[in-house]
Amino acid sequence: MWPFTYFLQPVPPPPPPAEFDRPWRTVNWNEPVQNLLRKVDDFQPGDSEVDTLRILLHGPVGAGKSSFINSVDTALQGHITTRVPTDARIEKGFTLEFNPVKPITKEDSKYNRHCSLKDRIHCLVSVFPANQISSIPEDVIRKMREIREKARDMGIPQAIIMTKVDETCPLVKENLEKIYTSKKIKEKVQECSVTLGITESCIYPVKNYHEEDATVPKIDILILKALINIVNFAIDYVEDHK
Repeated sequence: MWPFTYFLQPVPPPPPPAEFDRPWRTVNWNEPVQNLLRKVDDFQPGDSEVDTLRILLHGPVGAGKSSFINSVDTALQGHITTRVPTDARIEKGFTLEFNPVKPITKEDSKYNRHCSLKDRIHCLVSVFPANQISSIPEDVIRKMREIREKARDMGIPQAIIMTKVDETCPLVKENLEKIYTSKKIKEKVQECSVTLGITESCIYPVKNYHEEDATVPKIDILILKALINIVNFAIDYVEDHK
């Protein structure tokens, strides 16, 4: 009888879990959307001369700026809205841009030399797609950093809306409540923070409306909580500069 030699293949270790044991940010998913809407309705601009809060959105092409505006409007109205045109093709955005070649100067006819508090930008919001952060061209990142630094020097508060979370993490695509237990989403928030230099606490991952034909409470909750924080930042700016 010939001797047999057995070769045992090592068993590969199991993949690390895709979720944290505890959420890294808490959300009350059972909170009635009406409670959040009431908070939005109760906001006061912070100064009698400021009747409108001005929020400036910027971000790369295809980040979801128009979709975010429509999603906010949808959450506020209680039904799907498409007031801002969008383009389904990722490579082409639909939001019209200002002159992309050079910034406005004091010599420009549209430059406001006597900018009152009500005419200023009260909060700068960057919109980043979670599934494309690492592939955004460096010149776009550089331009966004320059805008952020200008806003910082002017004391304007800043936040990031991180879109397309459902396209980034299968767990979140299946269940939006996994957004704050997902290690992938946490990783993308950290990447956003490093890329633009904004603290993680001011980065809000959301899912925009894009295929739904009716409102979804979980989507509304994330959208409205982000909106409430942004409005709070803007009000703080107004109160600090009146």
